[in-house]
Amino acid sequence: MKYIELNCKVEPQEAANEILMAELAEIGFESFEETDEGLKAFIQEPDFDKEAIDNMYVMGIDAFKITYEVNEIADQNWNAKWEENYPPVVIAERVAIRAPFHDPFDVEYDIEIEPKMSFGTAHHATTAQMIKLILDNEVKDLEILDMGSGTAVLAILASMRGAKHVDAIDNDEWAYNNALENVGRNKIDNVKVELGDAALLKDRKYDLVIANINRNILLNDIQHYAKCMSKGNLLFLSGFYESDIKKLSEEASKYGLDYQHHGVDRDWVAGVWKMN
Repeated sequence: MKYIELNCKVEPQEAANEILMAELAEIGFESFEETDEGLKAFIQEPDFDKEAIDNMYVMGIDAFKITYEVNEIADQNWNAKWEENYPPVVIAERVAIRAPFHDPFDVEYDIEIEPKMSFGTAHHATTAQMIKLILDNEVKDLEILDMGSGTAVLAILASMRGAKHVDAIDNDEWAYNNALENVGRNKIDNVKVELGDAALLKDRKYDLVIANINRNILLNDIQHYAKCMSKGNLLFLSGFYESDIKKLSEEASKYGLDYQHHGVDRDWVAGVWKMN
């Protein structure tokens, strides 16, 4: 399969690279490489859509200057490429997220993730913030939903912290298969990985709902999350910007969810809502 390389020049890099990477992942780009000038992104040739790139939200932000060129590239060993660009991540000195080719870490929670181009390796600010929320809140003996689970790293951490059971749901088949592998790698027996979307949630109940997706899907699906929750239950949301909190809170309040607090990392937000 031939690949397309999108070579992006980005200003300012520190703020814009994270947003650009997340939005490119949403439209099918599979791997990324940060450069001195910005970002390189790779996608299979049949999935390349220039119009989708030009219509991304980040392209319309006046504070960012993003230009790009498109190149066809020869076949590569993509697993080797990932290894070159996938350093381990340690969060709060308690959680290590590493690939199989890294040595284990002497931390409270050492999680082995085979990235395979699935979103959710903790390199992105949204995943890292959700990990901190799971660390900072009691999850022992809870029934948990991890929506948009990607690699299932959040579900795996929740299990390690004593969750009773976790449903990890993603609508991407690649992510679904990757999550199954990662759950097995970490010898987790109380995480159920499912392929699908919010339609799977009918008549289910959870003590904690985690959703790290994007603003539009969250706005559409908050009503479904709320139906799964009872008074006092928490909802962790991430995958959006601080300017989106008001709209998300307004939508959440329609279904009995009250805004509690949020954190910001590199322009990305993770927030907490509570069922009243």
